[in-house]
Amino acid sequence: MKNMIIFSTFILLFQVALYNCNAEKCDLKGKWKNELGSNMTISETDKNGYFLGSYLTAVTTHTNVEIKKSPISGVMVHSSQPIFAFHVKWTFSDSITTFTGQCFVDSSGERLETMWLLKATARSSDDNWASTRVGSNVFRRLI
Repeated sequence: MKNMIIFSTFILLFQVALYNCNAEKCDLKGKWKNELGSNMTISETDKNGYFLGSYLTAVTTHTNVEIKKSPISGVMVHSSQPIFAFHVKWTFSDSITTFTGQCFVDSSGERLETMWLLKATARSSDDNWASTRVGSNVFRRLI
């Protein structure tokens, strides 16, 4: 009986170890596209969780403006499905957008689910909220 318990314990530990080895991990580094057609590239991540990249938006509220690639910088918490935050300093407008979210991995693949807040320069404090936008996006990895 004692040998059966020891054997069963080893089998259980082996299954847990095998599950953990096979658990899919999300890697933020790479190319991503959201449902609006915007493209993001995260080109560097370091051991402390900091990352850099670029963002090319497919949408803007500005007229007669050439949309240009804009730099991003951010930080993440290392885990199999990391949480993260980054900001984009738009190169074609006086605004900054902050994103926060989490990467999920499941049968539909890797995706970044984000909430964002865009802040444009306001003429006065009375216009402060009018120059602020909020929303959400889902990015999917480009292969």
